[in-house]
Amino acid sequence: MIAGIIPARYASTRFPGKPLIDIAGKTMIGRVYEQAAQAKSLSTVVVATDDQRIYQHVDSFGGKVLMTATHHASGTDRCWDALQQLNGEYQYVINIQGDEPFIEPAQIDELAAVLQDGNTELATQMIRVNSYETLFDKGEVKIVLNQDKEALYFSRMAIPFIKGAEVEKWHLHHVYYRHVGMYAYRRDILEKICQLPVSALEKAESLEQLRWLEHGFRIKCVETKHESHCIDSPEDVEKVLTLIKK
Repeated sequence: MIAGIIPARYASTRFPGKPLIDIAGKTMIGRVYEQAAQAKSLSTVVVATDDQRIYQHVDSFGGKVLMTATHHASGTDRCWDALQQLNGEYQYVINIQGDEPFIEPAQIDELAAVLQDGNTELATQMIRVNSYETLFDKGEVKIVLNQDKEALYFSRMAIPFIKGAEVEKWHLHHVYYRHVGMYAYRRDILEKICQLPVSALEKAESLEQLRWLEHGFRIKCVETKHESHCIDSPEDVEKVLTLIKK
């Protein structure tokens, strides 16, 4: 069984109260929950929060919600907290981003498909890079893969370097992928990674998944063609609504 967990904090540095903002008549967390609940692969969907306002709101529309500790440094830690409170033998958890109100249920099912054999330790998603602008955007995390589509490295820089080619045309000489931040964790692996100390590469790039790679865990990467529309700031709301209308 797979549990879909949506970590939701109120105290965002860049956008306080983000889960409760109105997006075309519904809250963001309400939209994420609604979309995730349509995924065929999930046995349950639950919001994991540390804030009473979010808890009460999710409960008011009939959503499943759990109160977690306030000290968690990441959504991964919050997922482990919530999983321990859930009744049921869930072999995997999918961490669904709480700031993507128009996530496609099929995208969740794509990630879940690689978990069926029970051997996958960790999994995440990626989408092909088709432009110079995206490749060199330091806000977009790029992935280097091995032949089994497992991550070798994640970086905010454009890697690998293409020797002898014009920088503007690197994406035409090599297949680059950018990271789509939805994670799947096998239960036993989630418990282990939540006990790991912060690593050197993680500090350098500010990417928690590098901690897992440094400690020898394998991250399967699944390609998606569904574009992610993340809301990080108030300005992003109108941008996302415009994109969805198009």
